[in-house]
Amino acid sequence: MNPSASPDGDSEITIDFENGVPVGLNGTPIPPVQIIEDLNEIGGTNGIGRVDLVEDCNENVKSRGIYETPGGTLITTAHRELESLVLDRQTRHQKEILAINYAHLVYDGHWFSPLREALDAFFAKTNEKVKGSITLSLYKGNIVVKSRKSPNSLYRADVDSLAAQAHL
Repeated sequence: MNPSASPDGDSEITIDFENGVPVGLNGTPIPPVQIIEDLNEIGGTNGIGRVDLVEDCNENVKSRGIYETPGGTLITTAHRELESLVLDRQTRHQKEILAINYAHLVYDGHWFSPLREALDAFFAKTNEKVKGSITLSLYKGNIVVKSRKSPNSLYRADVDSLAAQAHL
C-alpha cells in the first residue's frame, strides 16, 4: 500500500523473540508462518516495507526492483533493535560486516558452501542472547521504536550518565 493511503492513526505491535527468532506478537506465542502473515497484513496496511532499488544483475548490467516486504521489514527492524540492547559493540560490528558477506554469498548461489555453514554458526551464537520484545509504532510508512525489553539487556540506567541527568 502507498504510505500516503494508509490509516491516519498509528498502529502498535510488539514482536517477541527467542534466540533471535520471532516467536510471538503482543505477548502471544504464534507459529512462525502466522507471524509473517500477521506482520505482512499489519505492515502492509501501514505502508511499511516498500523498496524501490536499482541493483547489479550481471557485470555491467543493472536491474530495477520494486519489492514489498512489510513483515520482513518489521522483523528485521525489531531484531536489529533487540541486538542493540543485548550485544556488545564489537560483536554487532562484526555481525553487520558478515551479514553483507552472507547476502553476497547467497545471492551468488553459494548456499551449499562450507563458508555459509560457518557463517550460520556465527549468527546462531550471536543470537543466543537475542531474547525479549520490541514494541514498534507504525505510521504511514514509518517505524518508531517505542520500547526494548530483554532479560539479557546490557543497558544499565544506574551507570548511564545521560539517563541519570534526566532524572535530576
